[in-house]
Amino acid sequence: DIDSLYAGGEPGLAASLAPAVERFGLVRDDFHAVIDGMAMDVERDIRWPSEAELDLYCERVASAVGRLSVRVFGMEEEPGIALSHHLGRALQLTNILRDIDEDAAIGRVYLPLEPIEAAGIMTGDIAAVVGDPRIDLACREVAAMAHHHFAEAARVLGGRPRGHMIAPRLMAAAYARLLRRMEDAGWAAPRTRVRHNKLALLGTFLWLRLHG
Repeated sequence: DIDSLYAGGEPGLAASLAPAVERFGLVRDDFHAVIDGMAMDVERDIRWPSEAELDLYCERVASAVGRLSVRVFGMEEEPGIALSHHLGRALQLTNILRDIDEDAAIGRVYLPLEPIEAAGIMTGDIAAVVGDPRIDLACREVAAMAHHHFAEAARVLGGRPRGHMIAPRLMAAAYARLLRRMEDAGWAAPRTRVRHNKLALLGTFLWLRLHG
């Protein structure tokens, strides 16, 4: 359907995307990347992927979505691609760290293999892996990856790029705060799910509205 839409044929279910594609110049390959990311979840239960595979997953399910979004926000091409690359990965890695138990319950562990092995944890039984107290060490390695991407996203946003930037600024601030709260709590079992602070989100939104 996506290919037909761009080729001028019968788009089928993708017809609803046509106005946005035309108005914002959305790129076909980004839609395909999102679909490929969803397929990665459908084809098999992802368990302790390599860092390279995890990065590809983040590229498809998060950064590709970001590239579509920044066009809607009106960003210029170069800062938009950079922001999507880094903020998409930062948000997805933070989600992975937040959802360890929920993912494990459906047979998935998105934490990468390298930090798990570096922590001395043997892969095999999912419950044993996520229940191992050393999982905290592995998670902190992933948190460091997320911090790197948050910092790079902040550098792009610090350049005050053109466009409607409240949404990405709010997401960056909210998820960076969520990551810090998870670091304070730690990831050793039993874990308590850390949630967004709604009052803090409101305060951040109001600050961004005032200061841009």
